[in-house]
Amino acid sequence: MVILIDTNVILDHLISRQPFVDIADGILQLCFEQKCSGYIAAHSITNIFYIIRKHFSTSERKGILLELCEFIEVAGIQKKQVIDALVNEDFDDIEDRLQVECARSVNADYIVTRDITDFVNSPIPAILPEDFLQKMTA
Repeated sequence: MVILIDTNVILDHLISRQPFVDIADGILQLCFEQKCSGYIAAHSITNIFYIIRKHFSTSERKGILLELCEFIEVAGIQKKQVIDALVNEDFDDIEDRLQVECARSVNADYIVTRDITDFVNSPIPAILPEDFLQKMTA
């Protein structure tokens, strides 16, 4: 099973956002144990680095993201995918469309996100973290 993990799920884990942290931890544990292949979009790395600046020093943020990259793969994006995202009329939020493009590039089975309504028009199905965790542990 291949998943693209949306930024919000990673943030839930990193800054222990309640009530979401336990589910996010479970998702990342599945990836760590290689029970699924987890990916994060390359642009999510920079977004996360910026967002968690209030919680961690620069050095800590680099270390956290390096540790994450030990068991989560990074899905890159090319100019063609950016252009496809920009011209796509089905998405108002370009960041969400870039997530879809990254998911497509790794042939993801799901995009794991708390914001599934943002991915209604996605060719890759979006799934709530708790639903994915339940599916994998059933």
